[in-house]
Order: sequence, then structure tokens, then C-alpha cells
Amino acid sequence: MAKSILRFLGKDEEELIHEESLRCLEEIGVMVHSEAVLRMLKGAGANIDPKKMVAKLPRDLVMGSVKKAPKEFVLCSREPKNDVVLPAENYPHICTNGLSVYMTDLETGKKRPTTRRDLAMFAKLADSLDAISYFWPAVTAGDVPEASHNVHELWVSLQAGTKHVQGDSTTEEDALTQIKIASVVAGGEKELRKRPIFSCTCCPVAPLSFEKGSVEAQVAFARAGVPISSMSMSMSGMSSPITLAGTIMNANAENLASITITQTASPGAPHVYASESTPIDMNTGGINYVASESPLISAGCGQMAQRYRLPSMVGQWGVDGMTPGMNRSFNELATVALSMLSGTDCCSGMGGLDSALGASLEQMVIDAYLWEGFRPVLRSFTINRETVAMDVVKAVGQGGTFLTQPHTAKYFRKELYFPDKSKLAWESTLSTKMAAEAKRVVKKSLKEHVVPQIDKGVVRQADAIVKQYEKSLSG
Repeated sequence: MAKSILRFLGKDEEELIHEESLRCLEEIGVMVHSEAVLRMLKGAGANIDPKKMVAKLPRDLVMGSVKKAPKEFVLCSREPKNDVVLPAENYPHICTNGLSVYMTDLETGKKRPTTRRDLAMFAKLADSLDAISYFWPAVTAGDVPEASHNVHELWVSLQAGTKHVQGDSTTEEDALTQIKIASVVAGGEKELRKRPIFSCTCCPVAPLSFEKGSVEAQVAFARAGVPISSMSMSMSGMSSPITLAGTIMNANAENLASITITQTASPGAPHVYASESTPIDMNTGGINYVASESPLISAGCGQMAQRYRLPSMVGQWGVDGMTPGMNRSFNELATVALSMLSGTDCCSGMGGLDSALGASLEQMVIDAYLWEGFRPVLRSFTINRETVAMDVVKAVGQGGTFLTQPHTAKYFRKELYFPDKSKLAWESTLSTKMAAEAKRVVKKSLKEHVVPQIDKGVVRQADAIVKQYEKSLSG
């Protein structure tokens, strides 16, 4: 099958990244702020410095872990029709932006903090949009106790939509509570293991370190069969070397270390190689999704994931402006689009604003419509004797036309993409004209889209789990 993929590393360069990543983990190691996880790694053969809390990971341990990691699996959904099969067969699966702390109000357009009710609206809208494959809780539930917000976000997302949920967790207790809730919805712990209806992003902290709560949560999820996404957020010049080669190596080393933790905890546990690594914005000190170098870092990480035959999440999608609309330049939007040619299986970003700090329901619709128009570029095409069509060329001969050929009638709808012309007008850059129409789409979807409800008995059980967890935090 022919498929458009951006290649950045030559074979020798890819080999160098691989070898230097292994050398980094073996000679420098990773800092793991958890005595329990350090003991686990020591038992698997890692060299541990308990005072510095550093684990040096031998090559054989790392590559053995890569071999144990499944090369394909399913991010299951409450409704099986929405299951996400990895690796992606054609174009990548895209989810929403994750955990923004503010949104633009649908009625007033003003920025405001977000609540559980807002999250439910984002989940329902995402459920109604075909372009969105799964749901990362788009906004933070700011109206609940801070320590419990991840639990609330998973539970709200599962109720308000039917697609797979990609959650977050900061402690082992938090993770175990999420597993309990999902198990109740799935029909039990065994059923959740068979059909994991949620996954979790467990980010290493660049460079080369793992926080106590997050890494202990990762171990708990792995043992429950909940897929892990080890999203490295290496920033060139701040948390990784300024060079693209150094950033790709750092992101690759962090992913390999994370995979080693997952597979040591539970051999065969599903794991996604993930990166949202970009250069630092030298003006602000923040992450720079629209830097010209960002898609090249994505392409390099995508090649490394393919080398290890691991499902990946290394692309980014979405306009990500300051207000709803298309308020980015052509070059900035092109760099984001190019990241989708990295060979990634998944990516995030729909509906995000302000480098993921904010979110917008209207922007989610705009980003979804843009994706509908772009994803045909990433289709797979069959290249064989029939599609090369030498017999048809012979039949038409010199100076003839192929328009009336049966071969043309057979293939034109498969080979050519016919865009929705009404949506093309939305793609005018430096414009907010489409925002008003997007708002109408949002309101219509929230009013008319029907989400199958979870059984009332299950709701009561899950509500009780959430309340008990909040009680334990306050006690």
C-alpha cells in the first residue's frame, strides 16, 4: 500500500538515535521518584542508586521490554462501533485537546474557568463529530476538589459520550479509583481488561525523570490492562538539547524507559509511544507547536516508533489560536499539518486554544471540519498492475480519452477526494467568519445528538466510588 509519510532520519541516523538512546539509559539512567518502582526495576535487572533515585537500565532489559509490548491493540469504547484499532490502517485517529483550564463561553465569547458541566458539553459534542475518534477530557473540572479532578473527568466523560476516553492521573490512589469506576461501567475488572474503555497519559518529566504519583499510577494501570501513553514533552533548548537530534534522542529514551516500566509491571500491557516534543519558544519560554522544526521532530519520533513496531501518538492537530477561528498564518498551519505525515497512529489537539491552556466548543467543530478535508491526503492507495492500468492505456492509445473508460468509473471515487465546498470557506486564514456558523453547529449537536445512557444502577455505584474517594482525600 502506498501512503504519504514524512521521513526525516536516514537509516544511519535512525540507528544512531537508537544506539545513543540505549547508551543514555544504560550510562545516565532515569530518575524515578518512587521507591516501589525502583525496587520493581531492580528486581528486573536495573542498576539502582537509591540515594539519587536513579535507575540505569541495561540494553537487554529495555529491548526485552520493547519485544513484550503488544504491536497492535484496541482502544475500546462504551459503544463498540467507536473502537479505535491501533495501529491506524489509513489516516491517524484524532482526539480532543486535553485538560485546558479555561474556555470561551458559547454565548458571550468571554474566557472563563471550566466545570464538570462544561466538560460534559465537550464530551457530547465530540461524540457527535465523526472526525473525532476518541476523547481526551478537553477541559478541567474546576468545580471539584483539586485532588479528585482526574477521577471526575473520567466519570463525566464516560457518561456524556460513548467514545474511548484518554484520561490522566497523578497518584496511585487516583488511578485505582479510575479503574474501579471503569470496571463498574465495563461490567467488571476482567471485562475492563478485555475491553479497556479508557487509557491514561503518563508523562515522563523531561529530561529523563518520572514523578512519584504519575509513575505509580502507570504501574497500577499497566497491571489492570489499561493502555498507557508515555507522552514525552521534550522542549529543545530547555528540557532537551537545542538540536533536533538531541530532542529526538531524549524523547526516544524517555519512551523506552516508560515502556520498560510498563512491561516490567505487567508483561504484554498495551503501551503507546508518544511525544508532543517541540522547540522552546525563545520569546515566551513555552512549548511551540507551530515551530517549523516541530513536524521534523514528530517525523523523527514516528520513525523510531515504527522501528520498534509500536503504536504511536506523535502528531498534533488543531489551529490552536487565541480565539475561535482560523487566526494562524499559512506557514503555522502548514507545520501542524505536516506533523500528521509523521506516520503517527494517533494525535490530539482538536478544540484547543492558547497552546492548550484554553478550549472552545466552536474551535472543536472548526478543527474537525479541517481534519475532514485534510485526512484524505493520508489515505492508503493500492499500487498494482490493475491500478497502474497498462491495459487501459493500451485500449485508449495515443491522443484518446480515459473519461469514458470503465476503469475510470470503477476507481474515480476511490482515488479522488471530493471536498464539501460549503466547508472550504471556513479555511480562510486570519479569519473568524466561520466562528458564528460553528456556534450554530455546536448548539444543534448539543440539542439533537443522543448519547446512550449508562444504566442507573451503574451510575449509582460509580457515584458512590467518587464520593468515597473524595471522603478519603479529606480524611
